[in-house]
Amino acid sequence: MQKPSSSTELSFLSLGDSYTIGESVAENERWSVQLAEMLRQKGVPVNNPDIIAQTGWTTEELANAITKSGNTKTYDLVSLLIGVNNQYRGQSTERYRKELQELLKTSVHFAKGNPKHIFVLSIPDWGVTPAGESRDRQQVAKEIDSFNAVCQEECKKAGIVFFDITPLSRTAATDKNLIASDQLHFSGKMYQQWATHVLEGVTKLLK
Repeated sequence: MQKPSSSTELSFLSLGDSYTIGESVAENERWSVQLAEMLRQKGVPVNNPDIIAQTGWTTEELANAITKSGNTKTYDLVSLLIGVNNQYRGQSTERYRKELQELLKTSVHFAKGNPKHIFVLSIPDWGVTPAGESRDRQQVAKEIDSFNAVCQEECKKAGIVFFDITPLSRTAATDKNLIASDQLHFSGKMYQQWATHVLEGVTKLLK
């Protein structure tokens, strides 16, 4: 992809679940919206993202929602963050792998057939939140690590960039400013950290 002229605005699609829609935070605090702003500050003229995401969605539900959306547009940049609800509901990593493979193919289609214009974020660890106190936090962490290992493997196979933001999510165990008001999701401050973490890598994708 050639570097766009200053008059060209790049399109951005962000796919996911509660972490993408920004449950319990303002729209401008969503990690993908903050990332778009950071990119613009670096001179990359990208629009705020179109978002297909909803709290509670699994890989299957996201795939169904994409189909129902009727969105036939293509984009210069596509992000995907999905899987926490697969883990939360006790679904298998084998099922996750199969459904993730299809979502990655869908993402490539949205990205004009170019996997180099897609990036995936790892599943954050919700077990560190106050709402996670009622669960076995070590078990939650172990399961999330297993899902993320699958995600990283599939991204590598597909030639798609994978960013590991899970360690950042776990810092919320000792910093309550990183927790949203619902005590289950993360705050805009945490999302800012995720956006900052992926900024350089995403910038390279657009060059």
